[in-house]
Amino acid sequence: MTDAMLETALVAFATFFATIGPLDVAIVFATLTAGDRGRARRTLALRAVLIAGAILLSFALFGEAALGLFGVTMPALRIAGGVLLMLIAIDLVFARPSGAASTTAEENAEAATRADISVFPLATPLIAGPGAIGAVVLLMGDAGGDPAASAMVIAALGAILALTFALMLIAGGVQRVLGRTGVHVVARVFGVILAALAVQFVLDGLAQSGLFPGAAAR
Repeated sequence: MTDAMLETALVAFATFFATIGPLDVAIVFATLTAGDRGRARRTLALRAVLIAGAILLSFALFGEAALGLFGVTMPALRIAGGVLLMLIAIDLVFARPSGAASTTAEENAEAATRADISVFPLATPLIAGPGAIGAVVLLMGDAGGDPAASAMVIAALGAILALTFALMLIAGGVQRVLGRTGVHVVARVFGVILAALAVQFVLDGLAQSGLFPGAAAR
């Protein structure tokens, strides 16, 4: 593995960890399935991760082309995506619920009355939320069609989804070990990393747009 491929994989892993938030997803999952048995919880967790994975993979493969149909350029997407990721990063650093990767009280109430919560709210918006969708399109755009780089992005996404599934299965134990403080500490660390990545996305978008030729692009 080259240094460039390793960098791509690490950046993608950190970005997906911050935008998907496996620890937060696991805690919400534990709350929503508190009265369910082990097998039912495993089925719900697996279904949610598979559905979210299908959504994110679809955007990874076809997101840029779909946006092109609406006249959205990659520089514009980088700037908009960078702003969105920065908002998520700020919420993570200050331990605030993020609207791009969380549910409202009304949505939680609706989920509590549904027989199957794997699609809503687990698969979306908790796992495959706007932040994760924007991130996967941006990262695949950064790959520039290079098969190796694209494979690293998809592999990082798969690793985060697998981690999310594993944490959902042991959500109760994770919550007891880390506590809310521990979860917030991890979130803050990745929030700082995500903030830096968000700034870089905006700088790349400005440089590629031609509006600010002096902006530093990677």
